[in-house]
Amino acid sequence: MSTLSEVYAQYPLKVDDIIPLDFDSVVTVPDSHAWPISDGFESNDWLSIPTIDLKDPDAAKLIGHACETWGVFQVVNHDIPLNLLDEVESEARQLFSLPTTQKLKALRSPGGVTGYGLARISSFFNKFMWHEGFTIIGSPLDHARELWPNDYQKFCDIMVDGQKKMEELAITIMHNILEYLAVSEEEMKWLGSPGVASTALQLNSYPLCPDPNRAIGLAPHTDNSLFTILHQRISGLQIFKEELDGVLYNQSLGHL
Repeated sequence: MSTLSEVYAQYPLKVDDIIPLDFDSVVTVPDSHAWPISDGFESNDWLSIPTIDLKDPDAAKLIGHACETWGVFQVVNHDIPLNLLDEVESEARQLFSLPTTQKLKALRSPGGVTGYGLARISSFFNKFMWHEGFTIIGSPLDHARELWPNDYQKFCDIMVDGQKKMEELAITIMHNILEYLAVSEEEMKWLGSPGVASTALQLNSYPLCPDPNRAIGLAPHTDNSLFTILHQRISGLQIFKEELDGVLYNQSLGHL
């Protein structure tokens, strides 16, 4: 099984597809970031993404059903301390508030996975997105040293702790999915073993935009990982869902 690092190294990006716009220096949306104005997504307020309590005895059944019918669900009672999520978010805000010249010191390499830069999906579109990101796999020490030469340890500790808790949650969710698929406990012994999965912590920032109607945070896409755990502080994620009688859209309003 190839790791993310191995796959990305085989398909390097162009430098122009890595470097974000200097958002602090622009007063209008440049043509390179201007998307066609649309009428918006069709909305049905009665639609509701499933919310699953991980402490529920029927969690595996509920998760399996949600995967089959929605492909997405929200979880509660996930055991990730809220103060840790706040700390991760606070450190991320400090990172993205740095001057652009400072952030570029931690720029992701064309064939690399980790560091600062545009979302990798940028290369598939002819317009850039109003977004900047920072990807972490394992310890972010090398890039953090470039960002904060004399004060990087707190950032590293919090991000490593955040990754650990997210991986534990990922294993719990995966265990429930496999249980729903009637995979035996014996066959699940590999789950959680070192080196079995390649995980990444993605920090995303959507800077203030002078004309939001002409820009887009992240274009519609499907993640290429087995599954994604998303924590969002405010609403914004839109889920694309197909029904037999047409196409429906729904906006998620919840948090991790």
